Amino acid sequence: MSAVPPVSIAALRGVRLASGAVVDIALDGDEVLAVVPAGSPLPETDGEVLDLAGYLVTAAGAEPHAHLDKSQSWDAIQPAFGDLESAIESWHAFALTLDEEDTLRRARATALRMLASGITSVRTHVDLLRGEDALTGVRALVRLRAELEGLMDIELVALGGPTVADAVFEAALEAGVDLVGGAPHLADDPIADLERLIALARRRDVGVDLHTDESLAGADTLAAYAAAVTGWHRPRTAGHCVRLSMMPATDLAALAAEVRAADIGVIALPITNLYLQGWDAAHAVPRGIAPIGRLKAAGVRVAAGADNVRDPFNPVGRCDHLETASLLVSAGHLAPEAALDAVTVGARDVMGLPAAGPVPGARADLVAVRADSLGDAVAFASADRVVLHRGRLVSRTTVSTHTAATTPVAPARTPAPTRTAAPATAS
Repeated sequence: MSAVPPVSIAALRGVRLASGAVVDIALDGDEVLAVVPAGSPLPETDGEVLDLAGYLVTAAGAEPHAHLDKSQSWDAIQPAFGDLESAIESWHAFALTLDEEDTLRRARATALRMLASGITSVRTHVDLLRGEDALTGVRALVRLRAELEGLMDIELVALGGPTVADAVFEAALEAGVDLVGGAPHLADDPIADLERLIALARRRDVGVDLHTDESLAGADTLAAYAAAVTGWHRPRTAGHCVRLSMMPATDLAALAAEVRAADIGVIALPITNLYLQGWDAAHAVPRGIAPIGRLKAAGVRVAAGADNVRDPFNPVGRCDHLETASLLVSAGHLAPEAALDAVTVGARDVMGLPAAGPVPGARADLVAVRADSLGDAVAFASADRVVLHRGRLVSRTTVSTHTAATTPVAPARTPAPTRTAAPATAS
């Protein structure tokens, strides 16, 4: 491949689909024009041609729940390992001294790692801060969105607690934030805070993305959320929802029906919730991951994301949708196909984005991973990737490995078995 990002792409040749078929793909601007068996004629369009033999192509990754303003702050904060409450305390103390340029630098580094992994769309929450300047993080992420325009789509959610005044939310929306967010289950009166946030979003006619039921035995806000937004025309999503993992099947089925009727998209966040949940259990530690397999079977729109990256809420993370997919397989009991769907097609659906993938008529947001199959891609997550956003090559990573040669060893020769007469048997 000689193409250097960013450049328009006319066709991908010799690439493998998740089905195993090897195809050629024609692109026309930001749209997939045709998908044909490899070697077949393709319609001519403008742009360069990429030979992707040995690669598997899927819809690009989409990150439906990030915190770019917090990301990569672990080393600066040096927080104690612990649960959600201790993480919140560590972050709030650090945020009192938050610097706009440092926030932008950390957020940019994380976003570019995501892009190199194949994530071309990100919805990120941004804290409305305590102290004199509540919008430090907002300004940084608005700048980042403008800086990465054309390379990555970024959507911003104002994340404010119950003590954050409506006027601060209003100022964030005026500054360029897209959605109203919050974590009403953490408020002293969860339902009152939930109703306040939804009323604010309705007044501004914007969507809502809430942290919801983010504990294994805490406040129940999802049912009230569903009742409040049923029939509304704006996007609504619920992140975390780990309490659902502890519900009996009959109770979950009833709640899932309410969530489906309200058309709330549920976002599982395995890596952060595996870290934050279960600290108070001395044995048989429960693992808090929203049961999106069962929710999807009940007709709920579902997705998965990585949430935090190397901050007090999660000390690790690779900014890679395939890492999230792998965790959904091993910790969430999803098949690899369903896990990959949750971080690509499902994530875009929950985020309200146009459908993407190697399908005629779909948005040409694609990622090609060096892999022999979908299972290989999820399991090994090769860093060797080619990333397209709206039909343009925006990132390419080429891996070079040099390993010492092995020495073939011939099979050991074993003596042929000795034949002996069969013993006589009684009749």
